[in-house]
Amino acid sequence: MNIFSWDGSTVLMLFCGSDAVNQRGTDIDKDILSRQQQHWECVFSINASMFGEDPSSPARWAARLLKEEGKTKVLELGFGQGRDTLFFAMNGFDVTALDYCEKGIKSLKEKASESSVSGSVTPMQHDVRNRLPFEDGTFDACYSHMLYCMPLTISELRSLSAEVRRVLKPGGLNIFTTRHTNDPQYGTGIHRGEDMWEIQGGFIVHFLSREKVDLLSEGHDVLDITEFKEGELPKKLYRVTLRKKS
Repeated sequence: MNIFSWDGSTVLMLFCGSDAVNQRGTDIDKDILSRQQQHWECVFSINASMFGEDPSSPARWAARLLKEEGKTKVLELGFGQGRDTLFFAMNGFDVTALDYCEKGIKSLKEKASESSVSGSVTPMQHDVRNRLPFEDGTFDACYSHMLYCMPLTISELRSLSAEVRRVLKPGGLNIFTTRHTNDPQYGTGIHRGEDMWEIQGGFIVHFLSREKVDLLSEGHDVLDITEFKEGELPKKLYRVTLRKKS
C-alpha cells in the first residue's frame, strides 16, 4: 500500500485537481488545508478500496496490545475506508469510528453490514479540528493510522491530543502513527507551511519531527515510539503508544 505513489495518482490529479509540484511556499493557507476534505471525497469516489482490504500492521499490533490489557471500547480517528475499523470489530472490539468524509461514512456502514459487525461499529462524520463529541473518560483506547500526518497545524494537533486525553479513561491508551521528517518525500512538492508538503496526487502531509511527537505526548506516559516503513516508496513512520496519566 502506498497512498502517495498509487498507480492512479495521475487520474487523481486530473479529476481532483492539483497544483504543479516543486514549487515552494512559506505561509499556512487555511483554505488550502480545508480543501483536503473535498480532495479525499474525490479520491474515495474514484477508488473505494485504494488502500486495499487487509488491516494495516499498526492495527494488528494495536489489537494484540488492547487484548492483553482487556481494553474493548475503542475510538478510531480518521478511519478512511474502514479496513482497520472492520478488523477491530471482527476481533471483538466496540469501535466508534470518526472521519470527515461523507463517502467514507456511507462505505463503512455498508461494509460493516456485509461483514455482520454493524452492532460493533458506530461511524460518525466529524472534523477533528473541533471538540470531540464525547463525555470525559468514555473510551479505553484511541487509535489512528496516519491521521496525525494529515494537514493539521501543530496547534490543532495539540488541541486534538488534549481532546483524546480528555475522552480516554484513566490509564487509557492513545496509539497513533505518523509520517516523519526522515521520510523520503519530506521537503518535496509544494510547501504548505510548518512541516506540511503537498506531494504527488494533491495530498498534503504533515511530517512530524520527534520533537513534535514529544510535544503531543504531554499528559501521557510514553510507552513506545517505534519507527517502521510502509508501502512501495516506502513511507517512513512512527508508531506512538501513549498511556493517559491517572
